[in-house]
Amino acid sequence: MYSTRGRYAVRVMIDLAKNDDGSYIPLKDIAERQELSKKYLEIIARDMVAGGLITGTSGKHGGYRLCRKPETYTVGEVLEIMEGPLSSVACLADRNYECSRKSFCETLPMWEEFDRMVHEFFYGKRLTDLL
Repeated sequence: MYSTRGRYAVRVMIDLAKNDDGSYIPLKDIAERQELSKKYLEIIARDMVAGGLITGTSGKHGGYRLCRKPETYTVGEVLEIMEGPLSSVACLADRNYECSRKSFCETLPMWEEFDRMVHEFFYGKRLTDLL
């Protein structure tokens, strides 16, 4: 299951792309349009800036905007930055995870196939596909 952090981050990215006029967009405007808590979006936006998804500035004409063109972002990139690995099981999420059953696990191929499908799906969706 994906948390509100990941889902809301995708919504913020869409909002920024749709309302891009070259200037910074105030977070309060995004929160109003998306019907989300501004306080919660402040936390999410800070993490999005740290992850290199958006850039922000404070002051009278402050706000946020995309760092790149919308067509260069994938949903998978946004979700992984906000949620962490898209892996379904611990042994695939963490390369250093030690599982004593890995060499004979009957279910591992299924999880690997599932994770490939999820990765291909989300990394195959560009931000512009959602506009």
